Amino acid sequence: MTQLKGKEIVLGITGGIAAYKSVEVLRLLQKAGADVRVVMTRNAEWFVGRMTFEAISGHPVFIEMFGEQSDPHMRHIFWAETADAVVIAPATADIIGKLANGIADDALSTFMMAVTAPKLICPSMNTHMYESPAVQRNLQTLQDDGYIIVAPGAGELACGTVGAGRLPEPEQIVESVGNSFLSKDYKGRRIVVTAGPTREPIDPVRFVSNPSSGKMGYAVARAAASRGAEVVLVAGPTAFPDPPGVRVVRVGTASEMAQAVFNEMDAAQAVIKVAAVSDYRPVEAATQKMKKNSDELVVKMEKTEDILESLGQRKKNQVLVGFAAETEDLEKNAVDKLKRKNLDLIVGNLIGAPDAGFESDTNRMKIFFRDGSVEDLPLMDKDEAAHVLLDRIGALNIL
Repeated sequence: MTQLKGKEIVLGITGGIAAYKSVEVLRLLQKAGADVRVVMTRNAEWFVGRMTFEAISGHPVFIEMFGEQSDPHMRHIFWAETADAVVIAPATADIIGKLANGIADDALSTFMMAVTAPKLICPSMNTHMYESPAVQRNLQTLQDDGYIIVAPGAGELACGTVGAGRLPEPEQIVESVGNSFLSKDYKGRRIVVTAGPTREPIDPVRFVSNPSSGKMGYAVARAAASRGAEVVLVAGPTAFPDPPGVRVVRVGTASEMAQAVFNEMDAAQAVIKVAAVSDYRPVEAATQKMKKNSDELVVKMEKTEDILESLGQRKKNQVLVGFAAETEDLEKNAVDKLKRKNLDLIVGNLIGAPDAGFESDTNRMKIFFRDGSVEDLPLMDKDEAAHVLLDRIGALNIL
């Protein structure tokens, strides 16, 4: 989250059981390079004491409008003017109702009335409270007023109910804060991204596949969504949860991935095919587990459909982006693929280095463009690499 480096972030904390997670939110914001100040409601102190946040943030915690130690500034105004973004996590029904109706009767609600920077609300409460007409109406009002609502998770809550209302995970909250600084240059665009491997069954317990983790494809999907795009992620077997704000279509085989991408292609402005699709599949998969009855096993294989080539033949005014993972002759193989499959650009990766490739958290991209130009990029985090790729796609002026 390089966009958080050097930013002044104010973290608002209200009186909900999830307030203990705010400590981790604070820590992660600092880890990303932000300077964080904390505003708490009085009820929040029933769950986590102010000393915890003062010790970690290195700043006094703002709780009382009056009667606290002398301050040379009108703190609620000064903090509002200097904040680059504000996030309330957890946000109870009480604070949501106050802000939606212009009530300023404590330090946090009064401070929020003066904030002009991006404001994020992370609801956290009992499922029935969250789903109540009043809370939903107030959230819609806040959204209409320009607040960013970070949707709660679903699951078993502290009160015993099961459903929506869980505070989003701290990592998701911090990512949402970082995303608030990004340009929404992809707003109104529909992007299809593929990610992960495919699996071609040999029998019910064995398959042909590859080591792709899906990290790069998921990073591209998250980055596009954070920049305003409507994103469809066609994902092979991966271990990652669905990215927030992204519609995920899960598939297993190359044939299933092909059909899913073709179904989504016509309505999209761009297709970014990051997935590592199996090139071959068994001609016939056994219906029962194959026993180890001999020293050798011969499996007859056939080619799978070349999804990227088919997309190149079908594309109209869309941007089509491919990836080339190679062990040798990267430029030759990538340029050949770019031309043969009618791509607008292709990202080349040399496989084998420990800091780049299928399962690493970093990537070293070499981008080949249709006009013959080449850009060799340094090693970077895959999330950062995803944004660079979107920058280059946007610069084509095709979307």
